[in-house]
Amino acid sequence: MKRRHFLLYSFLLAAGCTTATNSGTNPQDDSSQLQPLSKLRFAVTDAKGLEDLERDYEPFRAALEKALDLPVEFFPVEDYFAAAAALQSNAVDLVWAGPSEYVVIKARTNAVPIVEIPRPEYYTVLWVRADSGIKSIAELKGKTIDVRKDGSTVSHLGAVKLLLDAGLDPQTDVTLITSGEYSLKPLETGAADAMTRAPYRYQNALAEAGASESDYPVLIQGQQLPGDIFILGSHFEAARRADIQARMLANQQDFMAAIAAVESLGFRFQGSSLVAADDAVYDLIREVYTAIGQGDFIQ
Repeated sequence: MKRRHFLLYSFLLAAGCTTATNSGTNPQDDSSQLQPLSKLRFAVTDAKGLEDLERDYEPFRAALEKALDLPVEFFPVEDYFAAAAALQSNAVDLVWAGPSEYVVIKARTNAVPIVEIPRPEYYTVLWVRADSGIKSIAELKGKTIDVRKDGSTVSHLGAVKLLLDAGLDPQTDVTLITSGEYSLKPLETGAADAMTRAPYRYQNALAEAGASESDYPVLIQGQQLPGDIFILGSHFEAARRADIQARMLANQQDFMAAIAAVESLGFRFQGSSLVAADDAVYDLIREVYTAIGQGDFIQ
């Protein structure tokens, strides 16, 4: 998912957090006691406006409607700040969010995570020029690293995690810049001493420049990062949450087919599957927010 700026809108109020719950449950266990819903309102933090939702997420909406056996309506949101506000006010029922977006939304609402979509090869790659003389991440102290964009889960937050694990302070030991580039230009021009991107971005940059891995060797790659996540509003009772979670997991083949039907989504989630959400997986993101001085987002 795209990552956006770090400033919270003033209308978002701090609220208590709930812990992740709900392992896979048979939809028949408690659903017979539930009152029928008239509809479910569905938002995606990465889609701006109804047009984007209908273009990229209509197959998924249809699959969700079939799995839940009730009407599902798109609920457009401008960004994850608006999604958090909508969850707070019970204006939306289900939100699809990226990992860095999720930890902020979770800190500001009582919404409950139910299903995650882990992505294969969703980790950070850090590389340098072969002639830089830099042989280890420890040697980046005092250097400049291009993380492409503030808040990007892989390029920025994943890079900070690499620095922390190497004993470097991301605020004082290095300089982080955000060129927005997908090419090798920051290294070619000397604007940066190292770059961080997703693995496929690294390979694409090499191909575009006609370069090889020996020209721009990888110093280190990070651990697997948390995937996108589906969050339910706190106005649903536990039995309803368990029922929706179980239905999504039971019908994941249909959901993954719906995702694959849209080129931009299919590329990002190729080889993915749905799993029961575990809030603790996202502690990695919380650690990074704290390390970059943005701990207020997750309090």
